[in-house]
Parts: sequence; structure tokens; C-alpha cells
Amino acid sequence: MAGLRRLRTLTLTILSAILLLYALLLIPEPAPDIPAAPDRRAFAWNRNTYWESLETAFQQARQIDCTTLRPTIAAGLDNLRSLQSRLEPAPVPADAVIWDSIQAAIFEIAPLLGACPESIDTFQSLTAELRQAVKTSARAWDLDNPDVRALMYRLLYGSRIAVEEILLQMPDSSRGTLFLAADEPSTTPSAQLLDITIHSGDILISRGGAPTSALIARGNDFPGNFSHIALVHVDSATSEISIVESHIECGVAIATSDQYLSDTKLRVLALRLRADLPALITDPMLPHRVATSALDRARREHIPYDFPMDFADSSALFCSEVASYPYRQHGIDLWMGMSHMSGAGLRSWLAAFGVENFETQAPSDLEYDPQLRVVAEWRDPQTLYQDHVDNAILDALQEQAERDGRRLEYDWYMLPFGRLLKAYSVVLNCFDGVGPIPEGMSAASALRNDRFSTRHARIKTQVMNLAADFERQHGYRPPYWELVKLARRTVTSQQP
Repeated sequence: MAGLRRLRTLTLTILSAILLLYALLLIPEPAPDIPAAPDRRAFAWNRNTYWESLETAFQQARQIDCTTLRPTIAAGLDNLRSLQSRLEPAPVPADAVIWDSIQAAIFEIAPLLGACPESIDTFQSLTAELRQAVKTSARAWDLDNPDVRALMYRLLYGSRIAVEEILLQMPDSSRGTLFLAADEPSTTPSAQLLDITIHSGDILISRGGAPTSALIARGNDFPGNFSHIALVHVDSATSEISIVESHIECGVAIATSDQYLSDTKLRVLALRLRADLPALITDPMLPHRVATSALDRARREHIPYDFPMDFADSSALFCSEVASYPYRQHGIDLWMGMSHMSGAGLRSWLAAFGVENFETQAPSDLEYDPQLRVVAEWRDPQTLYQDHVDNAILDALQEQAERDGRRLEYDWYMLPFGRLLKAYSVVLNCFDGVGPIPEGMSAASALRNDRFSTRHARIKTQVMNLAADFERQHGYRPPYWELVKLARRTVTSQQP
């Protein structure tokens, strides 16, 4: 009997200790300190009626034989070409009316090309030329002026969306993956990557497939298409490609080209510094020296991921800093226009993942830096539509967050288990291992990420079903504004 009582006492003691530990681990973390939102507003098109008129034009064009449409399409392309020819050779001011004329010409011809895409290559080439002309003129613009940033966004993001709406109406087999935009000269070591010549010092910006990748791409005053940045190094003796990048899971890492491409990427854009920059005229090998310094540091030390997104502190680096920090060390400041996250709901969501700086360097905004040229873009025909669906869902979720202040939550009862996993991860980090919860991320943030990803997947399943119904009913894939409507309906109907 005495032995049984001792066993019972021991069992109760152990259970009490477990319950006490569970209760202690349930104590929530302090709410993140979110600075007051600045007197600034996120960009909004506010042109729903116009988008619907373009869709109507597309529906009407689908009923017309392409032979009949060809003269109209040719005239529209000639008009766009003529307008753009007026942009050279002198830089054009940001307030010039020709920019609005060019944007209108792009949007007006896109529905016709969506119905008869035979001239899509010509259209893509013209939008690529526009991109170069805009960024050439922008070297004299004030990129911290919200109106100027809005102009660049309307022209560059708008022209890309026009191209992609056309591509998404084409059969997958007829859509090319690679588009060569410009061959900016470079004297740095080079090698072949994805059928193009890539140079040491080039920057790759890409879009991942995770829901958080969509949040990074869209969580910005100017919602974009990209969530990740990497810096290319090419060995001058062996032509071996090394790609330096920073991952949430492990911090700064070095990848081979095969390893880089093996990660899910819905799109990739290759950027190169303009050869006519004064710093490159003085030292054409500067990009290679930048890439070499970044590679040497990544080999020499462990650099954790910078969750606060503080680009002024180089002790930890988020993905944008992998490019911006070494270039800054060599006298070139990238991101001539800073990224802003102004919405109160968005700031709350980002803070829930550990972000503390809401004026920073978002991956999507590097595309607009006039010091850089786009040399190539890859869009995977199989994943481009997924990219648009993910964007639409994030736009709808952010609208809800701004409207009702809904925060990113987690399952409170899972916090003790998350903290145990975090402790296990810390031990692994001490021995250069990678745990289930990334270094620098709290247990609560990890749980929020898990719940956010689960909710996103649930919404995406329903949106994809609704989009399939739309396609069966109308005979074409829903354009982006229709995807946003479907996402709004789904977000409203589902519980968080």
C-alpha cells in the first residue's frame, strides 16, 4: 500500500509539474510595438469601371475573326510605337501628358491581343522599350515623391499586368517562359543561366510559392510581384555560379545555380547595373568586386536573417540587404525610392512576423530603381496563374485587415508546444543546425505563420473552384480584377 501511495504521489507531482509548465508556457508574448502609420496612403487604381469596360472589349473581340481584327491591332501597335518614339532622346518630365497617353494605348490594345495574341511578341518588346525609357527619364525624377512613384508604378506594373493578362488567355503550350528585355553590356565574369548570359554582380529577384511570399510581394504601398532577392557571383577562372541569398529558415546562404532553381519560383527577373553609371565608368569591374565581397563574407561567417528588416544594421541581413549592403559598401545606394508600408492593418500583420521597420527595402521595389536595367524575365506558364490567384487573395485579405483591424492570430493552446520547438531549434542553432522554427523568429510568430498558411490554402481552394466555374461559364480565365472579386467573396464568407 505504501508503494502504491508513493507511486500515486509521484504521478500527481509529475502531472502537476507538467500542468504548471504548460501554464507558464501559455503566458503570451507582449504585443509588438507598432509605430503610428505615417500620413501616407497606399496606391489604389480606383478604376473598376474601366477594367470592366476592358473586359467587355475583350468579350466582343473574342466574337470577331482574328483576320478582321489584325488591321485594328496593327494600328494600335503603330500608335504605341509612335508615342514611345517621342520619349527619346531627352529625358521626359514626370508630369508630361505623354505618359498618360502611352498607358491608355497599352490598356486599350491589350483586350484585342487577348483575343488574338499573334502579335504578343511585338507588344512585349514595346513594353520592354517603355520600361527602359521610363527608367532612363526617372534618373532625374524625385522618387520619394508619392505622385512620381505612382506614375512609375502605373507604367511599369501596369504594362506587365497587361502583358500577363494576354499570356493567361493563351494555351500553356504557346506561351514562352523566357523573355529577353535588354542586353546591358558588362565586363564582369559571366556564365549561362536559364538560357541567358548572366554576369557577376547581377541581381535576381523572384517570387516564391508560399503564402508568406505573397504577403512580402503585396505588403507594400505599391503591391508588386516579387518576394526574394539574390546576388550572383561568377568565378573569373572557372565560370562557376554562386548565388548569395538570405532565407528566413537559415539566414545568409550560398547556392549553386541548380540549388537556386530547385526552390519554388513562380517568376524570376534579372537586373543589371547600367553600364553608364559614373561608378561603373570609373570601375567596370565594380559589380564583380561587390559580389566577391558578399560571397567572401557568407563563407566566412554566419549571418542570421533580419526579421526586423532594418537595412541600416548589417549584423543580420534580410534578402534585400544581401544586394543593398555590399553595393552600399562600394558606393552605390540601391532602392533610390524607399519602400513604405503605411496601412495600419498591414503594419499589424508584418509586426506579427517580427518586422519593426516599415520604411525599408521591399524586393518588389528594386525593379523601379533607375540605376538597374531588366535584362531578362522568366514566367513559368504553369505557375503564372497561381501567382495571380495568390496576389488576389492577399489583396482581399489586406482589404479586410484595413477595414476591420483584424490581426493575425494563432491557436493559443499550441503556444507551449511552439515554445518547446523553439527551445529545440535554439539548441540546433548553437551547433549550426536548422530547427523547425527559424533563428530570430518567436514561437508565436511561427504559429501565426502556420495558421495564416492554413487559412490561405483554404481560401485558395475555394477561389480556384470559383475561377474554374467562371471559366466554364464565360469561356476564358477570369482576369485579375475578377479574381479579386472571387477572393473578396471567399474571404468574407469564411471564418479566420
